[in-house]
Amino acid sequence: MAVYLDFEEPLKALEEQIEQTKEIGENTEIDMSDKINELTKVLEEKTKEIFTGLTPWQRVQLSRHPDRPYTLAYIDAITNGQFQELHGDRSVKDDKAMIGGFGLVDGKSVMFIGQQKGINTKMRQYRNFGMPNPEGYRKALRLMKMAEKFNKPIVTFIDTPGAFPGLEAEERGQGEAIARNIYEMMRLKVPVICIIIGEGASGGALGIGVGDKVVMLENTWYSVISPESCSSILWRSWDFKERAAEALKLTSEDMKNNGLVDDVIKEPLSGAHREQNEMFAIVKKSIKKYLKELETMSPEERINSRIEKFNAMGVWK
Repeated sequence: MAVYLDFEEPLKALEEQIEQTKEIGENTEIDMSDKINELTKVLEEKTKEIFTGLTPWQRVQLSRHPDRPYTLAYIDAITNGQFQELHGDRSVKDDKAMIGGFGLVDGKSVMFIGQQKGINTKMRQYRNFGMPNPEGYRKALRLMKMAEKFNKPIVTFIDTPGAFPGLEAEERGQGEAIARNIYEMMRLKVPVICIIIGEGASGGALGIGVGDKVVMLENTWYSVISPESCSSILWRSWDFKERAAEALKLTSEDMKNNGLVDDVIKEPLSGAHREQNEMFAIVKKSIKKYLKELETMSPEERINSRIEKFNAMGVWK
């Protein structure tokens, strides 16, 4: 059953009306096509009205929508199931919140890495709600180095509420693991594309977020802190999360305007959660376009360009 957010309720009512009208037509053999077409047109107009005027907080809500596809869904669709997952950091264990492995994109080998959330309560616990431990980031780095060794491009999918903040994660060097990834990703000789497909929170996102192309899907966010946490720190309450979302400038449009991401991938009008197959096709097309562009550059050019891009962030003249 589809899940509707509060601002999507008008769409739910219209879709139910369309279904009821279809049932009446089927049960009574009365031609209801004109009425269905009329309601469908109203639905399209209402969808356009809602999704072209979203607030920052509504985009945050969409990025967390339970029907929104996660990393493994993107990888499976983009590779047509031709994906071999690789496990373990060769030190502690296999972190289920971070997944990675080689996949074929129209016959071309690509290393895919990303955070994976669960699709139900049991899987969310298994995946630690998409919050990697240090061994997750060390696994990601191991796979990146493997891709570099075999001269294969890297694509990372970012979707995390943050790195796991538990005591055991800190004891095993969470900060060092993320910092090491940032340092090493800056120097990778192969093309690196980072795509934010949901939540891009704090160092948890940065740990796999340094690349030649850092792009966001339209209804995602990327920030040092979530709106709820920002609200609780500044106002001692979560009640100001909408105001915090506005102030943080965390939407894809804000990030692009501030030069912090390279591109924004448009989602289908009603969002990635309602048009998953269309979203998969758009992302695959974008990956192929970026790879074609990056492969014309030498490793030295890519590394220098990457360093210059990140050095320029936060600098005004």
